[in-house]
Amino acid sequence: MGARAARGGAVTMAGQVGRIGVQVLSVVLLARLLDPHDYGLLAMVVAVIGIGEILRDFGLSSAAVQAPELSRGQRTNLFWINTGLGAALALAVLLCAPLLATLYDEPEVTPVARALAVTFLLNGMATQFRADLVRRMRFTALATSDLSAPAAALGVGVGLALAGQGTWALVGQQLTQAVVLLVMLASWGRWLPGLPDRTAPVRDLLRFGRNLAATQVLGYVANNADSFLIGRRFGAGDLGLYNRGYHLLTTTLGQLRAPTTTVALPVLSRLSDDTERFSHYVRLGQLTLGYTLVVGVGVVAGAAEPVVHVALGEQWLETAPVLRFLAIAGAMQTLAYVGFWVYLARGLTGELFRYSTVTAVLKIVCVVAGSTFGITGVAAGIAIAASFEWPLSIWWLSRRTPLPARALVLGALRILAIASVAAAAGYAATVVADGSPVGQLALALLGLGVAYAVGLAVPPVRRDLRAVLAVARTALARGSAR
Repeated sequence: MGARAARGGAVTMAGQVGRIGVQVLSVVLLARLLDPHDYGLLAMVVAVIGIGEILRDFGLSSAAVQAPELSRGQRTNLFWINTGLGAALALAVLLCAPLLATLYDEPEVTPVARALAVTFLLNGMATQFRADLVRRMRFTALATSDLSAPAAALGVGVGLALAGQGTWALVGQQLTQAVVLLVMLASWGRWLPGLPDRTAPVRDLLRFGRNLAATQVLGYVANNADSFLIGRRFGAGDLGLYNRGYHLLTTTLGQLRAPTTTVALPVLSRLSDDTERFSHYVRLGQLTLGYTLVVGVGVVAGAAEPVVHVALGEQWLETAPVLRFLAIAGAMQTLAYVGFWVYLARGLTGELFRYSTVTAVLKIVCVVAGSTFGITGVAAGIAIAASFEWPLSIWWLSRRTPLPARALVLGALRILAIASVAAAAGYAATVVADGSPVGQLALALLGLGVAYAVGLAVPPVRRDLRAVLAVARTALARGSAR
């Protein structure tokens, strides 16, 4: 199981690295072809209608993966449920698009929302094809699909941007990605849904999905309160500036974390009755995420200005303070991310909903309070909320299921110490190489090496790093053996 998880992790991460590369290229190219207002319009629509993506999935993709047994009839029924939800939501957005424009007092929102409505239907049809591939651990197929779709979409987006289509370049990019992804997932799945099967029960799957969907709706509201508030209070221009910082850090970090759930959920679900091995994989998962993503995010927090300058261009430098605070938030959220695996693997979606209710309220309060100080204050509010959420997540989960809480806390503190060294080195680089963004960024990356060197001098950290390297070696060995 460990070898299979490592192999799946290697394939998934390789594909995701490629996808992140496409995303970074998209950010770099389109940020120079479009302006903040173009991005702001799209963000206004996505901030509101994006909640429909959660309702369209209804937690049924995770329910299908987590289920010990899943018949063909159940899979077919789930396909039609997701497709029906997607069609209903697409119709709702088509009808309500003018209301959305009124909400923002921005007439251009109406046609953008109507165009994006079709993605609900496309993604609804793709849901169970993806779930089936995850369940069968066909990570190569998933990685290929998840890389090809955004690559094709980028080509369409850049072409439309060069043609002067503004926001419609971003809309075309979204639509292309949904179409290509559906076609590829369906072709890899090699099964076609028949008519709904009344003899195949889905009540338990719907119950699991209902609780998870409610949790995800809460999370979505909390995660998009910032964009909605900025759009309403400050307009499309400021929202565009904020959105680029958010997309550059938070969206990218989320895309790096999400595939780990693809690998972890089927593995942990099969180990739910083996507490010792389950705890071992949870600890190892946190170390792997922490010493890669969290430490890397530390560099971004320290060197936010050169990161923005190189990635987006000088005209986006107002985004740098936003990026710094979002990097802090991203580090804390990543440390807490393994808790999400535990909730799903043990079927604790009801508890996850209750925990998410508390954290959603906390985040919204911090965002509203921070908005007094503009878009940077909003980002600071998110960082403060995330700093409280991490210890709360450990305490909350440990009271409801066996969890190596002490090991997770101590491991996280070691990770944060190394990330702080990386952040300090990144900031020092901006001072030493003053005036040269590329030079500053290069020195900041060298500072990352300094952070790891410091860690190797500390025995507990050295043991952590050896464990992470062992995972990497196993993954690479299994990957080359295929």
